[in-house]
Amino acid sequence: MDITQVGVVGAGTMGNGIAQVMARHGRHVILADVSDAALEKGLATIRQSLARLVKKGALSETDAEGTLARLAVTTRLTDLAACDIVVEAATENADIKERLFRELCGIVPARTILASNTSSISLTRIAAWCSHPERVIGMHFMNPVPVMQLVEIIRALQTSDATWQAVDELARALSKTPVTAKDAPGFVSNRILMPMINEAVFALSEGLASAEDIDTVMKLGMNHPIGPLALADLIGLDTCLSIMDILHTEFRDSKYRACPLLVQMVTAGRLGRKSGQGFYVY
Repeated sequence: MDITQVGVVGAGTMGNGIAQVMARHGRHVILADVSDAALEKGLATIRQSLARLVKKGALSETDAEGTLARLAVTTRLTDLAACDIVVEAATENADIKERLFRELCGIVPARTILASNTSSISLTRIAAWCSHPERVIGMHFMNPVPVMQLVEIIRALQTSDATWQAVDELARALSKTPVTAKDAPGFVSNRILMPMINEAVFALSEGLASAEDIDTVMKLGMNHPIGPLALADLIGLDTCLSIMDILHTEFRDSKYRACPLLVQMVTAGRLGRKSGQGFYVY
């Protein structure tokens, strides 16, 4: 399947990064969100990202201009009707995703692949919301999307081989490395990552060491490029909590219980980089 027209739903951190990568690699992209303000913020982030790449010599001015020229924005999902694939990158909330997928199924033709960037919600569940569930698949990009190589591809129970093959080929065409995972809570990435982050929060809450020292242990002792608490701030503490809650609910295992400090931080609005304060101040 030749994928040239791409829809991206959600202009936030992940959505604008996905849109940028798609457009940079020659796809025509329509970025959708609920408000003009959200779209303008997403476009501003893309422009800043492209400008940094040009300054570093990783992208020519001509290519940056071409990337922007292949990007369009809309507040209407109906404008995605001609897309070959639509990638949903909305908030990690099952109710929001269900509404979006049910609406998209009534807009796009049966040939259109419906992908979700969900980091933990069951793709089999998402596919069950749709007519032609065989076209539903997980396409989980890593943050920041323009930099990170991995794309985790998650097959729902209903996903067809043709859908999987098309998405695998698309990921490779974007100069990403795809890894296919079965549909299970947290998939591979967050099944391993989130409990590690959660344990780092427990270590902090117990006074085992400072946030800086916990992160230093993981960076210098385990060769991680960023410490777990700084990474949690980058991801968003609300997203981390949401994923831990899903793991806890789905596995029914207390080892996935979110640290009370993580819950407190989210309740206080200390969500990490996006709010200006998390385990660190930005």
